Amino acid sequence: MTLESTSELLANLYWITLLAVIVSSASGVLKAGSKKYDLFGVIIIAIATGLGGGSLRDMLLDRGVFWIHDQVFFIASLGSAIVIFIAARLIMVPPKFFLVADAAGLATFGVAGTLVSLMVGAPPLLASFMGVMTGTMGGIFRDILCNEEPVVFHSPLYATVSWGGSLIFIALLYFSVDLTLAAIIAGLGIFISRLLAIYYDVSLPKFRFKS
Repeated sequence: MTLESTSELLANLYWITLLAVIVSSASGVLKAGSKKYDLFGVIIIAIATGLGGGSLRDMLLDRGVFWIHDQVFFIASLGSAIVIFIAARLIMVPPKFFLVADAAGLATFGVAGTLVSLMVGAPPLLASFMGVMTGTMGGIFRDILCNEEPVVFHSPLYATVSWGGSLIFIALLYFSVDLTLAAIIAGLGIFISRLLAIYYDVSLPKFRFKS
């Protein structure tokens, strides 16, 4: 299933990606802030979080890296980092807000990554996995730079809900659901499922050797 690059499709992709960059960069700032990094360190981690997953996706799909092609995404990541850095010094930001921003980034980048992959002709299953990778790799880069074990490997349902949402998004498009509506349904599904998984501590079985 290959999606034609119509003006509506490109507009949807642009705004979904822009939102994803902003909220993911914000999650990077909040994680870096917990480490008491300086402004430069915060900016680097925010940019890695906001742009890392999409960059890897574009390189694997052999297409122009989105934020190099359009610097608005880089500016948005940089702006998000500076605004959150300043805001955190002026108002009380609950530590758990990091999880909300991270879930929002997972949802928006999951949809955007799937959409881009379908546009370049990737098979549905691979397109859905590209959505997962786009949504999770920025967080992996963030956690590694913060010298922590990546959240995706031990947190309540993370990549799992992203993959499920990406598959739902593809299924809705297959049944000719409006693109914007499909993106909203899939994105909200990922976002809400991730927060519920955190709240109820729902995880996949962990590997262990038989004793």
